[in-house]
Amino acid sequence: MIAHGKDIKVITGNSNPALARDICKELGIPLGNSEVGAFSDGENFVSIYETVRGSDVFVVQSTCAFVKDGKTSTVNDSLMELLIIIDALKRASAGRITAVIPYFGYARQDRKTKPRDPISAKLVANLITTAGADRVLTMDLHANQIQGFFDIPVDNMLGSPLFVDYFNRKFKDNRDDTMVVSPDVGSVARARAFAQKLNMPLAIVDKRRQKANSSEVMNIIGDVRDKRVILLDDMVDTGGSLCHAAKALVELGGAKDVTACATHGVLSGPAIQRIQDSVLDEVVFLNTIPAKPDVHCDKIRYISVAHLFAEAISHIYMETSVSPLFL
Repeated sequence: MIAHGKDIKVITGNSNPALARDICKELGIPLGNSEVGAFSDGENFVSIYETVRGSDVFVVQSTCAFVKDGKTSTVNDSLMELLIIIDALKRASAGRITAVIPYFGYARQDRKTKPRDPISAKLVANLITTAGADRVLTMDLHANQIQGFFDIPVDNMLGSPLFVDYFNRKFKDNRDDTMVVSPDVGSVARARAFAQKLNMPLAIVDKRRQKANSSEVMNIIGDVRDKRVILLDDMVDTGGSLCHAAKALVELGGAKDVTACATHGVLSGPAIQRIQDSVLDEVVFLNTIPAKPDVHCDKIRYISVAHLFAEAISHIYMETSVSPLFL
């Protein structure tokens, strides 16, 4: 329950309203009264049905694809909704606007990998800042340097504490036979920190990516034979890399079983079917991106981030340090 005397409001777009409602429940406040929709030609609109003048407003909106009323909208729709909500709040004289973006889209385009590439993450950062956001609260950016793309404060939350709690319970009786595995060399730092928190050894899947959404496993660095393996990544898109790595760990490395976890379950294209057909025992996601409606996979499990974001929002609102949440 918030005890501070200043006014606080939480507004949501259409990408993850369930998470916004859960955050409000944790904070003990009602969700802001607003409507975000689209005209017949696809243009987005927003209507705020309560005063926000002088309020500390938090806009909860993951920039991910979503389904509403049976219609699938794109990442671009989510981003545009976020921008026009921020603009509406700014023009309504909101005191401070925090963009709460559990999943930050376009984060994979954070540098030029070949001539004439865009740096889309920087462009999106500019758009959010120009729209009128005063700060950003997000989770597990695909590249940490994206925080420097903003000219406003950015709090990049870590999803790993939630996974640590989950796997400490799951493998409490099999800790000596369990290892953490990084799915690629680029994720080693994240996996190493995760393994240290779980007090488990680390292995690495060395792979060579030939093109986007495609990879070839080349080698496994570390001995995973007869081990229970936890694959850790920040996001799963089409699921090809994850399922390929899991297969290699079992067939080449001799792992006993493989469980995977990732903060963001993008799950585009054939991802869910690939996971269902894979050697993976379980895949655990955080609900920064909502589960796809009417699609069931008994291997997929979600953990809520509502409490963590509610804690961060409360600290920001009360103007106290958020650093305890990063431990």
